[in-house]
Amino acid sequence: MAEKKKTTAHITEHERTISQSSTLCDVNALSQSVIITKSNDQILPDLEKQSIEPRTGWWPTFRYALFTTYRRLFSLIFIGNAIAFITIMIRQAPLLDLVNAAAVNLCVCGLARHNLIVNALFASVQNIPRSAPLRLRRIACKVFHFGGVHSGCGVAACIWYAAFVGMSTYQYEPSPKSTAVLVLAYFILALLVAIIISAYPTLRFKMHDYFELTHRFAGWSVILLFWPLLLIFASQQQPSMGAFLVRQPTFWIIIILTLAIIHPWAMVRRVKVTPEVLSTHAIRLHFDYTSVKFGQGISLSRHPLRDWHSFAGFPDKFDTPDSKFSLVVSKAGDWTSDIIQNPPTHIWKRGVPTTGFGHVFKLYNRMILITTGSGIGPCLSFLGDDDRPAMKVLWQTRAPLKTYGQRLIDLVHRMDSNPVILDTSKDGRVDMCPVAIKLYKDFNAEAVCVISNPKMTKQLVYDLECRGIPAFGPIFDS
Repeated sequence: MAEKKKTTAHITEHERTISQSSTLCDVNALSQSVIITKSNDQILPDLEKQSIEPRTGWWPTFRYALFTTYRRLFSLIFIGNAIAFITIMIRQAPLLDLVNAAAVNLCVCGLARHNLIVNALFASVQNIPRSAPLRLRRIACKVFHFGGVHSGCGVAACIWYAAFVGMSTYQYEPSPKSTAVLVLAYFILALLVAIIISAYPTLRFKMHDYFELTHRFAGWSVILLFWPLLLIFASQQQPSMGAFLVRQPTFWIIIILTLAIIHPWAMVRRVKVTPEVLSTHAIRLHFDYTSVKFGQGISLSRHPLRDWHSFAGFPDKFDTPDSKFSLVVSKAGDWTSDIIQNPPTHIWKRGVPTTGFGHVFKLYNRMILITTGSGIGPCLSFLGDDDRPAMKVLWQTRAPLKTYGQRLIDLVHRMDSNPVILDTSKDGRVDMCPVAIKLYKDFNAEAVCVISNPKMTKQLVYDLECRGIPAFGPIFDS
């Protein structure tokens, strides 16, 4: 209790210091000059006249809604595997070739999600200079669709392994080792199918906690069971088990995957956190165990073997020098509600800060940043680099001052000295598309970033792309 009072006192004293600083806006002046309402004739009434007519016909729907970059990557992976599968079946290759093919896909599937690989992938894109052709930079920005590789290889691995199980069943001859191979094979196949079913978008949305637990523990079990399966095969080979294993790609792949799984979990730590309750709807958590860069986030959990949640962090150097970075948690479910109602003093973190979707916008010189509600939290991660692009912020939320507080709005002003903040508690929701189009034209932007709830993000990105405006937003599996 004493520690909690001390924390509260520290935050109160800091807020008092901030409010007295001449560099920050007065609350009343801010609410009058920045928060836009429908009564402001200079902003909203003529927006529809500014609209760009959307492209018509079947192509926009096919290109921007059905055959997205994610699905193109998935299709490319799947077609490549299909060609290899047909070739191997025609040649009647040994059973272990099917296992090796499944293992290769599992390896790519797993590594595509590893935080070190993800960081390296985004770092390679970052090396593209802003002077490069805009077309090239827009293509490079699609790197966050790498989830298509993850899911494509995962499904392909399951099909390869199903073929192995089918062939093993067809060729089965009763013996202790053959029976053991078949039992293990069917058990692994069942786990792979369970992982894929739980990852189906509809089920994943409705039962996210079950999806996460199934994905994690079933995935671990698959790797664990691959070891005895491979060893049983090796024990039947001549001249020695060791000589057989070192020649098998699956052996080395399982070693790589085992190490890849261990790495982030070996870095699980219980770290100190300083909570700053913003309102009954949001809380800001301050950390000092490490620093975050432009577009990076961390994974947090109350209990290390249960559900984990990822949040984008932003530096605290501007308003809270006693800590290194913080993040905003908004009420969106049981876990977030509990964090707000029962602020933690310590919490579990996993792995290293991971680069996320927002990092791609370092490729641009000028951009529009559109967000709603607590989406402003991930947007503040753009503060992590002095070389960030010039930004125009459009934020639609309910009672921003009451919900998120003056200090957080001051951070928004560090990204854009004159942001457009739409208060839905006064005028209700405003159609964001015409507002975004006007800002895009007036600001001479190169791209639009949308960070909102999945439905809003998907719809707004689609509406803008259909009008020829390059727009990007986090996807379901980004």
